[in-house]
Amino acid sequence: MVEALRVKGINDEMVLRAMEEVPRHWFIDGALDTFAYEDRALKISCEQTISHPSTVAMQSQLLNVQPGMKVLEIGTGSGYQAAILCKMGAKVFSVERQKGLFDKTRALLAELGFRVRCFLGDGYQGLKEVNYGPYDRIIVTCGAREIPTALMQQLKDGGIMVIPLDDDNGQEMLRITKEGSEEKDWKVERFGAYSFVPMLDGRQMR
Repeated sequence: MVEALRVKGINDEMVLRAMEEVPRHWFIDGALDTFAYEDRALKISCEQTISHPSTVAMQSQLLNVQPGMKVLEIGTGSGYQAAILCKMGAKVFSVERQKGLFDKTRALLAELGFRVRCFLGDGYQGLKEVNYGPYDRIIVTCGAREIPTALMQQLKDGGIMVIPLDDDNGQEMLRITKEGSEEKDWKVERFGAYSFVPMLDGRQMR
C-alpha cells in the first residue's frame, strides 16, 4: 500500500511511515478485511465511510504536521485518520456528531493505545466550549458547504486547515493558511476533486 501511495504523489516520509505502521484493517468490519489495503472507501457504522488510504495520506501530507502540534479533527469516523495523526506525533482532538460511531470509535482508539481526546458535537462549531485551542492544524474529513467561521477562529495565526469544500462541480480539497484574522488574509490552495460524506450543520445529533 505504501508503495502505491508513493506513486500517487505522497512523499512525506512521516506520513508514509505512519501509514505503514497503523494497520487499516483495525478500523473496519472484519468481513471487509480482504479490501482493507485497497485504495477504496469502505462502509463503516452510521452510514459513514472510511476514506481511501490515498485520501488519508494526502490530507495528512497537506497538513504538514510536526510532532507536538495540536490538531483538531472534524469527523472522527472510524478513527483511522486520528490514529495516523497520533502516530505522526500530533496531539489529536476529534469531534464526531454520530453518537453510535462516537462511542464505538472512542473505545477502539483507547483499546489500541491511541491517545485521542474524543468529543461528541457539531463539527461546524469545533470545540468552542472546551478550552484546548487555538490549534496548530485543523483537518475536516467531511464535505463542507462553506468554510466554517468557528473553525477558523479556533485556528492559530499561521495555522493550516485542510478541508474538502463543496462547489457546483462536487468537492475540492483546500488547504487554507491563516495569515491574519480577516478572510482576506487567508491563503487558499486547491488540490483537486475528492468525494466525502457531507458535513452537517446544526442538525440533531444521532
